[in-house]
Amino acid sequence: MRLLNPQTQADAVEQAAQRLADGGLLALPTETVYGLGARADDDEAVARIFAAKGRPSNHPLIVHVPNAHAALCFASEIPPAARRLMDAFWPGPLTVIVPRHPDCAAAAAGGQHSIGLRCPDHPLAHQLLEAAAKLGVLGVAAPSANRFGRVSPTRAEHVVSEFDGQGEGLDEVWVLDGGPCDVGIESTIVDCSRGYPVLLRPGQITLTQIQAVTGERVGVSTPDKPDASAPRASGTLMAHYAPRAKVRLMPGDLLLVALDAFELEVKEHPALLHESRPRLAVYSRSLWAHRSSIPGVVHRAMPPEPAAAAYHLFADLRELDDLGVDLIWVETPPDDPAWAGVLDRLSRAAAA
Repeated sequence: MRLLNPQTQADAVEQAAQRLADGGLLALPTETVYGLGARADDDEAVARIFAAKGRPSNHPLIVHVPNAHAALCFASEIPPAARRLMDAFWPGPLTVIVPRHPDCAAAAAGGQHSIGLRCPDHPLAHQLLEAAAKLGVLGVAAPSANRFGRVSPTRAEHVVSEFDGQGEGLDEVWVLDGGPCDVGIESTIVDCSRGYPVLLRPGQITLTQIQAVTGERVGVSTPDKPDASAPRASGTLMAHYAPRAKVRLMPGDLLLVALDAFELEVKEHPALLHESRPRLAVYSRSLWAHRSSIPGVVHRAMPPEPAAAAYHLFADLRELDDLGVDLIWVETPPDDPAWAGVLDRLSRAAAA
């Protein structure tokens, strides 16, 4: 594991770009989460991503490009809806799925005829992509820098905890430290490859914003009502983003009832409690201060605003998981478009 820090190493970005040009693995910061990157135009390099993550090779990756012009290297065409979205939200936390150029990035696309493209809005990521482009790297395929299906990393130390001392035979992962990610959940994904736009994964950019820019009705694929004809896309499996502990989503009133039942259970059966660690974590906007004296329970406040909740979500789940709890009970976020990204990640975590 090699950690590159631009604050202390003047040539950190240049080293990182060369690492990509050489076909190696590099974890890079974006405004959403840290990505595990390799040059997207090299199928062997991309295969190293799948091996390091334990990710199925038919589950496509998002390709990060420095600008809209670079997207043309990977797309056979840019449909009008995709072009409008790129003009409005790039650089930013938006991925568009478009028809793939037949001669490029088959491995990154998971073998599909479509490909997901994004231009990240992070100054260090932009510097890296520009420096890599000068070395002939057309774009960087980069899913989240974590083991497949687990909680995404929003800080460099999260990446180190995932891949330091990884199994024999796997490539070393370098990490470019860009500090904490500003958004905290992955990009919004809109499929524009089939003649009409469909929201496949919510994020910071909302359905209302997407419809306003495209000027047309946008379909929506959700975990409970997936679009069966949609291309496969990153982070859209039913179970994903999961900590080791079992996650359960509950409305606030039901969560309060469950806590009462838990308190009664541990009073009647104290042997259920672990001596060295809490058994249950509660992550709630409104109830975190209640029942604070229940043995075996640790509480953490979920921020009441959706942007702040997204920013803290994955880091908070990691911290609660690291306590060694068996269960994480989460108060269900509001049924509001601004909360859609947070709700999506929690719903998939609870399905694991």
